[in-house]
Amino acid sequence: MKYEKFLIALNIVASVACISLAIKYVALPFVAANIYKEQYKELVFGCDNVMRDHLIAKNKVINDKTEDSIKQLKAAEVGLMTCDDYDRLRKKMIDLGVSEGKLSMFGLEAIEEKAEDVRTFVRTHEFKY
Repeated sequence: MKYEKFLIALNIVASVACISLAIKYVALPFVAANIYKEQYKELVFGCDNVMRDHLIAKNKVINDKTEDSIKQLKAAEVGLMTCDDYDRLRKKMIDLGVSEGKLSMFGLEAIEEKAEDVRTFVRTHEFKY
């Protein structure tokens, strides 16, 4: 009888701890992934394109250093801010418990989805000879 209140309090503490752990390791990552997934996918695809444009502009400056190629390189460097946004969102999602593997899957999904859109766009606007 003397320990009954103590045991009830211990059960309550244990229950709160279990619920807190479930929220932190199961619910929070699930909710964060669902909230930020589409934004993350857009930033992944955008960063991928910006890095490709930057590489092309950089190689153009190396091979043909003109005022126009330098302007294109500077424009491409400004575009790299997309990658900063991507990196910040990635770190935020990791802090919220979304796994690296899940983020990688989102990235692959984004590239696959957008690649099909790009192929359709190219087929539509491509010159036929």
